[in-house]
Parts: sequence; structure tokens; C-alpha cells
Amino acid sequence: MSNLSGFVKRLRDIMRNDAGINGDAQRIEQIAWMLFLKVYDAKEQDWEWDDDNYVSIIPEECRWANWAVDDRSGSAMTGDRLLEFVNNTLFPTLKNLPVTASTPIKKAIVQTTFADANNYMKDGVLLRQVINVIDELDLSDYEESHAFGDIYESILKELQSAGSAGEFYTPRAVTDFMAQMIQPKIGEKMADFACGTGGFITSWLKELDKQVKTTEDTKAYGNSIYGIEKKQFPYMLCITNMLLHDLDVPQVFHANSLLHDVLDYTESDQFDVILMNPPYGGSEKAEVKNHFPSDLASSETADLFMSVIMYRLKRNGRAAVILPDGFLFGTDNAKVNIKKKLLSEFNLHTIVRMPSSVFAPYTSITTNILFFDRTKPTEETWFYRLDMPEGYKHFSKTKPMKMKHFNPVLEWWNNRQEITVDGFDKAKKFTVQQLTEELGYNLDQCGYPHIEEEILDPMDLIQRYQEERASLNAEIDRVLADITAILGGGQE
Repeated sequence: MSNLSGFVKRLRDIMRNDAGINGDAQRIEQIAWMLFLKVYDAKEQDWEWDDDNYVSIIPEECRWANWAVDDRSGSAMTGDRLLEFVNNTLFPTLKNLPVTASTPIKKAIVQTTFADANNYMKDGVLLRQVINVIDELDLSDYEESHAFGDIYESILKELQSAGSAGEFYTPRAVTDFMAQMIQPKIGEKMADFACGTGGFITSWLKELDKQVKTTEDTKAYGNSIYGIEKKQFPYMLCITNMLLHDLDVPQVFHANSLLHDVLDYTESDQFDVILMNPPYGGSEKAEVKNHFPSDLASSETADLFMSVIMYRLKRNGRAAVILPDGFLFGTDNAKVNIKKKLLSEFNLHTIVRMPSSVFAPYTSITTNILFFDRTKPTEETWFYRLDMPEGYKHFSKTKPMKMKHFNPVLEWWNNRQEITVDGFDKAKKFTVQQLTEELGYNLDQCGYPHIEEEILDPMDLIQRYQEERASLNAEIDRVLADITAILGGGQE
């Protein structure tokens, strides 16, 4: 068995000497396309074993086994010859594979994965060294393949510090906690409409796997997920992740979930469970709003995804969604209308407030997990503030959030009681009347008492300011409208 523990370090040390690799994000992207081809090659060997008539979508000369494997006979391509092949044969071929609507998903993913992929390396000798390290992985060995799943997880974790690529990675402790609380069942189908590298899908599968007993269960497990990812790079990582989790037909699609009229969704487009961390702070093209009813057409990405989630959750289905504080306290028209729909058509039973540094170093904006189902209108909502664990000032890359840090919520979940600490609410139940009539749809309850100590990144600070300004403007407009109505009423 190869030395898996040093796998990432070995690749990094080789790539450091290549002039074409500029920074962590490019290094990981470079590793990603090679890993995909290695993992796909292992899968194809399985498929060929099971089906004598299996034909690869990849032309023979471009299959990993035929160009990447070094049999130590001295015939393996290297140097300029290897670079020439990768840049002028491999990439153009894989980017232009003939894919139609009838192409099976497990074949079509090759073309989709390479659509916007790049080879950054400029030294063919170093490229050969990297390929050889990756080819040492023995994915036919169950133990090594399983161990590599953990290595792959560590590669995804590195995304957190690889510039803006961190936006695609939700800490594993968070996705595991949400999947655990949602309690997957065999036969259900879950969706993530901005699935990034597949963290929520992986956590869902991990929970579901505990219930797999029969061949039918295994089949249901393989068909239990649906993902959409807009950006090419995380999509590639996600597909590889799914193949490593034995999903031979990963139903993950490279598309933008917001480019579809939400009113056109039917029951066949709905799911039993939705687990998501929608992108927030981003903005979409103006025409994206045209796909939403005018009262829900927000300029904030997370709000738009919230509408998609509500339209695509089955009756009796359940969801767990991460949203920023701006959604909770926002009183602009679109946010209020989304919250009205959420409370009147769904049962928003729990909101878990999370510490600000959960997503460090990518963003310091405070986030929340909303748990709701489509069983009945909301009658009451519990809020629970998850405080920093003892001994931590904040989470960081070296001290990330762990599953054990959710233990206080887990202990409270099935035996809910209101909690006050130092005069501040830590856990409290609100009726829907309180949230709507008294608080005007302000769901910013049981917040953190020491906000003044929070130091935000400048861009986060600007976004927070813009959200609060929009909120205050909406509040002023509402009060002025009330005053105008009263004055108008007095004149009649």
C-alpha cells in the first residue's frame, strides 16, 4: 500500500517547482482533473468486468491506462512529448466528447467535467512525476480506496485556504450535524441545488449507509441524491467525490439552479429532503430575477435559493438550510415576503445560531441553520444559540469546528427548554404571532450578546452595512406608510 499520509505533500513538493502553477487554487485544480481520470479509470475497470459489452466514451489513446500508467519500461510519455499530448490531444478530445440527451450520466460526466478544466503545468518531466504519484493509488484495494476517501476529504479541506475556492466548502462537522438531524431514510431522495464539492451529499450518504441491508437498499442508496453546481471546478471535485462513494451514476449536474422559472416546477421536480448552504453575498445577473415571482425577486443570492428550496420541497418533506444573519433581520420587501411564505406554508420549527468563525478563513459573517418541513404552517419556532466551546476564542484553519462542538445542541434537541445566560436568551420559543405581528418578521432572536467584539473583514463589513441599511430603509418606508395612512384616514 502506498504512503497515503504523505500523498498531498508529495504532490505539492513536485508542483512547487513548476512555473505554470500559481498558488494553491491552481495546484488543487491541477490535481483534481488527474484524480478524476484515475478514479474514473478504476470505475471503468469495474464496469467492464460487469458488462462484456461496455464501451468507454473516452477514445482508447486518452484512457488513463493507455497514456498515464508508467510500466517502467521507459516507454511512458514524459517531457515535451507528454505536454504536447495533454495540451493538444487529451484536453481537446475530452472537452469535445460527443454527448447527447441520450448519453448515460456515467459517460456524459467526462465531457462535463472537462468542459472548463485546464492544464497549468509547463514542465513535462514534473507532470510525469505528479502522474506517477497519483497512479500509485490502488483503488481496487478496498482498504486503500476507503483510506483515499479520507485523503480526498483533506484535499477538499485545503480549498478553505485556497483563495475564493473556499466558498465551495462547508465544514464537515456542519454538514454531518445537519444530515444527522434530518434523519435520512432508505427510499428518500435529497437535493442540494448549489452542491459545491458535495459535502452535504457525502454526509447524507454516510448517514444513509448505516441503514443499507439489502441489494434493494443499495440500489436506493445509489439513487438517493441530486445535485446541481454552477461552477466548473467544484463540479469536477464533486463528481470525483461521488465516484469514490460508489455512486456509479452520480446525479450531479453542471448548471445554474436559478435559471429556471420557479412557478414551472411540478411535483416531479420536488424532493423529500433538501440540505443546503446557498451561496450568499453574491449577486446574479439582473435577468435571473425574471425567473421568480415579483414579490420574491431579491437581489441577494441566498434569498433566491430560499425560494427555489420552498418550491422544490415535497409535501411532508423536510429541509435544513444555512443562511446568513442578513436573512434573519432583513426587512426589505423580498426578504419579508420570503419569510411570510416560509412561516405560512412551512413549519419552521428550529433555528440554530452559529458562531461567526465557523466558515473562517473564508468569511466571518455569522450564519444560522434553519430546520423546517412542509407538514403545516408554523405555530412556534425554537431558537438556540450555539456558543463557542470552552478554550476557543474563534475557529480557524488549524482549530476547525468539530462534530463534538454540536453536543450542546444535540443534548437540548429532544428535551427543549428555554435557557438564559447572563440575562441574554440562549434558547427560546416564539409563537408565529410573536414573530410576525410583534417582531415584524425579524427572526434575529437569541443572538450573540458581545457583537461589539466582532471584527469583520472589510468586504463582510460592507455587506453587513448594506444589509442593515436596506433593512432600516424598509423599516422607515413601513413607518412612513403607516403615518401616511393614519393622516390620510384623519382627512376623510
